[in-house]
This record gives sequence, C-alpha cells and structure tokens, in this order.
Amino acid sequence: MVTETMMPVNGIEVCLETFGERTEPPLLLLAGDAGSMDWWDDEFCRRLAAGGRFVIRYDHRDTGRSTAFPPGTPYSGVDLMNDALGVLDALGVPAAHLVGFALGGALAQRLALEHPQRVLSLTLIATTAGDGDGTPPIQATGTTAVAVRTVPAIAVPVRTAAGEIDWSDRKSAVAGLVAEARARGGPFTPDEHQLRRLAERVYDRSADLAAGRINHHNAGYGPPIRHRLGEITVPTLVLHGTLDERFPAEHPEELAAAIPEARLTWLDGVGHESPPPAVWNLVLAAMFA
Repeated sequence: MVTETMMPVNGIEVCLETFGERTEPPLLLLAGDAGSMDWWDDEFCRRLAAGGRFVIRYDHRDTGRSTAFPPGTPYSGVDLMNDALGVLDALGVPAAHLVGFALGGALAQRLALEHPQRVLSLTLIATTAGDGDGTPPIQATGTTAVAVRTVPAIAVPVRTAAGEIDWSDRKSAVAGLVAEARARGGPFTPDEHQLRRLAERVYDRSADLAAGRINHHNAGYGPPIRHRLGEITVPTLVLHGTLDERFPAEHPEELAAAIPEARLTWLDGVGHESPPPAVWNLVLAAMFA
C-alpha cells in the first residue's frame, strides 16, 4: 500500500509518502540538497518495501509539496535534521533505518550522533564525512585516535543548452534539471525522456524551485561533526559511484574509515546520483546483507 499525506512537523507542513506495511521495520529515505522525494524512484521504493521494510520518503522543507519559504529565509542543516526526526515522530516511529543521499547522508550522520536511540542503521549514498567543513575527522581505533585526511568536494559544472536557467519557467527549469542529472550521472543514468518526465514531476510538485535551491545552499550541513564520527555505533553501509565527480573516491574511503566497522560498496559506472536501476540488485543485496 502507498499513501501520500501532509503532516505538521516542527511548525511546518511536510509531505510524505509510505510504502509497505507499518508492521515492518521502518526505513526513512533522506533526499539530497534541494531535492524532493521524487528523486527516490517509485519502483526502488517498492522494492525496498518488498524486502520487508516500511519505507518512508518525504519532501524536505522548500521542496515538493512541503512548506516553501521566501528566498533568503534563514534555517540550518540542523533544522533539516529536525524535520527528518519530526517525520518519524509524526508517524509514531521510535527508530528507523536511515538511507541518505548526498545532503541526506550528512543529515543521517548527524541524526545518528545527536539521536542515536532513533537510528537502527545507516546507508550513506554519494556523500562525504560529516559536513565538509575542512576539519579532519577522527577515527577511533582502540585507544588511539587517528586523523583521517580531509578532501574537498568538487563543484560539478552543469551543462545547459540555453545559458542561464529561469527556475520559475517550466520549460527552462525542466531543461536545467535534466542537464544537471546528465552532468552528474554516468552510463546508467536514465535516458533523457525518463529524466524529462521526472523533472516535470519535480517542477509541478514544487512551489518555488529557485527559492528552495537558494535556501538549501544557505542552510549548509550544520555545525561540524566530523570529529565525532567515531562515536557512531549502528551498522553503516557506504555506497558510492565510481564516477562521482562531486565527491571523488577519497570521500567514501574517508567516511568508511571514520565510522567504526562501516562497509564500503562501490557502484561501478554510477555518478553523483541516486542509484539507477542498473545497480538496484547490488544496492539491495548490500543493504539487506
């Protein structure tokens, strides 16, 4: 069964959707920055639910049907984390498996540190250690603390056919979203027709794409947590594409080294993107191992 609904969370309205039975262990999907829940493929969610999970996806504030704010509205990555926590509260979920992409992975790490009793496991996809603040994280190994090398993220250029993107114009915004997905993807990225259908859905469900992108960029990741990653105790899986140019190979290696007993699984031919269908079998096998 699939349901979509609006719920009050932290003084705003959040749109969320569930897949599967409430009696199964809950799994919360956290999208990337300025990303609505649409970027979690419907069929991927159904396959997660078929694996015995009560799957929850939601629109971050300023994305999809959730509350939208004017450009420049101040909030932080901590507020975005608290929204995720509020989604669990709204559904009466005491603890969940967290699956986060990019910014969603950073929020999942913060949740595991700030509210460890609410987290059953972590799956961190196409993300980086902590918050990208430039401070080397500390890996606890017995009684010895080891500083892990810090690496910068890389800004991936967006190729568009028509210069500047007018995010208020449907045609321009859809073209921009498609161009971004293609620039950051790889050979398994859905074709242009599929991406266009997804981009149209994202645009049609969004109140103000431009404002959301500005506000999420300004929000950032929140206060530094890299030095605390060694405190995470839940089972952690790091999934990373071999063609991810935003967070090259050093990022997942650093993240897996910083979190005790974390597993790193490479997704060959995948870029900075939610897992495409070509690697779903590998992803699901790793998640349910």
